[in-house]
Amino acid sequence: MTKQSQGKFLLMVGLSVIVAVIGYYLLTMPDQRNGVQKLGDAIEQLHNGNGSDKAARELKDRTPGERIGDAVKDAGDKFKGTDNQ
Repeated sequence: MTKQSQGKFLLMVGLSVIVAVIGYYLLTMPDQRNGVQKLGDAIEQLHNGNGSDKAARELKDRTPGERIGDAVKDAGDKFKGTDNQ
């Protein structure tokens, strides 16, 4: 391995580590919403016809990663529902 390719490899590894650490921090940071915002999100879920279980989970303290996971699960459930029609 030449010094130039070694330097590029180390740079890419370093950047990958930095991106991974920032991503982990952003996905696990605590919920920053206040009570009024949580209540507004719950009312919006009820208004959209998503059910009381989805509205109730909006009232809980969840990390952004958990919220993204729920959105992916909900999208999968909607996709399965349209497949059966």
